[in-house]
Amino acid sequence: MNFVSIRIITADVARLVDFYERATGITASWSTEDFAELNTPSATLAIAGTRTVPLFAPNSAHPADNHSVIIEFLVDNVDTIHQNLTNSVTDFVNEPTTMPWGNRSLLFRDPDGNLINFFTPVTPAAIQKFTH
Repeated sequence: MNFVSIRIITADVARLVDFYERATGITASWSTEDFAELNTPSATLAIAGTRTVPLFAPNSAHPADNHSVIIEFLVDNVDTIHQNLTNSVTDFVNEPTTMPWGNRSLLFRDPDGNLINFFTPVTPAAIQKFTH
């Protein structure tokens, strides 16, 4: 088994794709006006509109209703990213903070309220964990 993607359901695909393109620097690949993907070397962030939900099961997912998942991105320098995001992110949950497990993390919300964590390993153990 290989974990390949996470999908966010949104009422406004274009707005959310634009936000993630600006935040990550990754250009999305659009399949339809209701579905786009931001591909990274390790996984894909898919963004889909509410019209795609009935294709799986009606009412099985609701936009802007996440209260338990944090979407995480490994970045080269979280402090630099924080400075670059100050004009496009309106809801920072915390400033860059070094966590007990060795990652320096920046937690913020996307326009739908989903929690996003950009992090950089800073301790030797954390760096080793993410070195391939």
